[in-house]
Amino acid sequence: MREAGQKEYARKNDNAFANFERVGNNLGISKEKVLLVYLLKHIDGICSFVEGHKSQREDVRGRLTDAIVYLCLLWGMVDEDNYGHSKHYYNRQEKNDNMPSMQRVNHT
Repeated sequence: MREAGQKEYARKNDNAFANFERVGNNLGISKEKVLLVYLLKHIDGICSFVEGHKSQREDVRGRLTDAIVYLCLLWGMVDEDNYGHSKHYYNRQEKNDNMPSMQRVNHT
């Protein structure tokens, strides 16, 4: 399902951000702002669910999943802007005080 969604939005296998870039170019805004609009649509539905509106067109778990995916895509955009590519992933490491920290691992 994720691959089908990526093909629909990206149209190319080599650019997962292509939809955001096309829409951003059409509207004169950044790809990050396009992503934020898409994300906020799902956040709005999640807020509606939390406020008691249970009869939504889409199950709230679908909205939660989509919100997580959009946040992961935003992470990739940040990596691309900072490193010129998005080939990093992050591992949670436990500190001595049992508070998790993030450690970047270069995945090349």
